[in-house]
Amino acid sequence: MKDIEREVKNIYNIFWIFIIASVLGYFIEGLWTFFKKGVLINHSSVVIGPFGMAYGLGAIILTFLLYKRRKDNLLKLFLIGFISGTILEYIMSFGMELTLGFTAWNYSSKFWNLNGRVSLLYSICWGLLAVVWAKLILENLLKFIKKMDYNLGKKIAYVLIVFLVFDGILTGAALQRSRAENKGIPPSNQFEELLDKTFNKEYLQNMFNNNWGE
Repeated sequence: MKDIEREVKNIYNIFWIFIIASVLGYFIEGLWTFFKKGVLINHSSVVIGPFGMAYGLGAIILTFLLYKRRKDNLLKLFLIGFISGTILEYIMSFGMELTLGFTAWNYSSKFWNLNGRVSLLYSICWGLLAVVWAKLILENLLKFIKKMDYNLGKKIAYVLIVFLVFDGILTGAALQRSRAENKGIPPSNQFEELLDKTFNKEYLQNMFNNNWGE
């Protein structure tokens, strides 16, 4: 693809890379969990919608790291993904614990893990993903986005931004209410009663299935 640097630095393209990767990551992880454990788990980062935002963020980082290195050898691409993915995953885990008081994953039982935040297995997965992203996905994804109707895509993007902001606020409120419920504090208004009926601790436990309520 010609002028890929211009395409990568286009905020419209970056937004859609984030959204597409978030949704695909959500469904891929859901299928992986189902085939591995035989259960359906909602791996979304927010209470409404299929958005695994860690995958969206990872896609953006891999895009900026790799778009100039698409022609590099496989080992170099693998090492870039291995290192950058490991750092990203550690920062996200630490950031979640610092801001939310829990992490959505725990690799303490995995071989060669660091504080349960990262592990050798998933670092290898990041490396392999970087190779696939650079060699097979990135240019084709940019072509796909370019084929979308720009005016319609822009309108949908604005709607999604507003929705995700609302969804993030609602997720934060649901988490706060669930912590209060764990402490035996009853709902104080109709909104908190609605949260107890919808995005309650069982719902959140299915989303954030590692120590979310501790």
